[in-house]
Amino acid sequence: MAKVTFNNKTSPFFDALREKIDTYFKEQEIKPTGNFKLYSKTIILVSVIVLIYSLLVFANLPGWVSILFCALMGLTFASIGFNVMHDGAHGSYSNNKTINNLMSYSLNLMGGSSFMWKVKHNHVHHSFTNIEGVDDDIDIKPWMRVNEQQKRYWFHRFQHIYWVVLYGATYFMWIWWMDFQKYFTHRIGPTPIRKMKFSEHVGFWATKIIYLALYIGLPIYFKGVADTLIGYAVILFVTGLTIAVVFQLAHVVEDTSFPEPDPLTHKIEEEWALHQIHTTANFATHSKVVSWFMGGLNFQVEHHLFPKVSHIHYPQISKLVRETCKEFNVRYIEYPTVKDAIVAHIRHLRNLGQAEFA
Repeated sequence: MAKVTFNNKTSPFFDALREKIDTYFKEQEIKPTGNFKLYSKTIILVSVIVLIYSLLVFANLPGWVSILFCALMGLTFASIGFNVMHDGAHGSYSNNKTINNLMSYSLNLMGGSSFMWKVKHNHVHHSFTNIEGVDDDIDIKPWMRVNEQQKRYWFHRFQHIYWVVLYGATYFMWIWWMDFQKYFTHRIGPTPIRKMKFSEHVGFWATKIIYLALYIGLPIYFKGVADTLIGYAVILFVTGLTIAVVFQLAHVVEDTSFPEPDPLTHKIEEEWALHQIHTTANFATHSKVVSWFMGGLNFQVEHHLFPKVSHIHYPQISKLVRETCKEFNVRYIEYPTVKDAIVAHIRHLRNLGQAEFA
């Protein structure tokens, strides 16, 4: 597919919104990057991971307790990804580039490649959200059909049921298949990856080797093969399910759109910021627990409009986004609770999977 562009010759909506956001930070005399709220959260999450890992590998725990701890470890991995890695990779964790890079490397300690993720997420997903054939995040073919442009298979009639199992397998596929696929093909979907530096090649392979040693090799040495593989499977499933659900609730629900570029010009006939609002949804924004755990990714609209702003500021700037949407008569998509968003996601999957076979 040729490069997709947006109608950004004039961007009245985003210009008005950006002016309000800039004014907010100036008047409050605060920086758009993270502060003690984010740093303290980092300390808590990393401490929890170290504690759980130590107990699982070096302590003699009852089997059911180990399973619970493995599930908790999966949730904590996901939360570190949402909070620490995500802000770091976007450059919003700190004003210091080195600190941002260090925080983004937390993904490497969890088996993923921060280099690949930055290309896939920052450059592709954020630029071309929900555009079929470009946004790799909505490419779950052939197992899932998430928009009308994707081919329908008979088994999609059941996708609103089997999504739980499939999402649970995504983290395993991410670190043991998709990273390598991108590495050897030098592409993310149709998007080529720039030539990697020698240090980036070393970092990629070191990540996989260290991860294998930490989460497979060392546990096998202390706990045996069976216990390690069972525990590792629980961690992967919980991590994958949690990460996948948060992404899907933000973009793949019945109220978000999947715009098609003009087939001749490959252009989206609206400004980029409006495209982001039409393809993105918020959920459970009034829940402090959800916001804390998800690193503000339940404020996905604000994140897509201002990815360089740390998630700790989203509750405040969301008021300005809502206000501007109202001024320009733009629909602001939001679900009151996580449950409501999950129901909207399941309905979306069911409708896309069963329409032709009804």
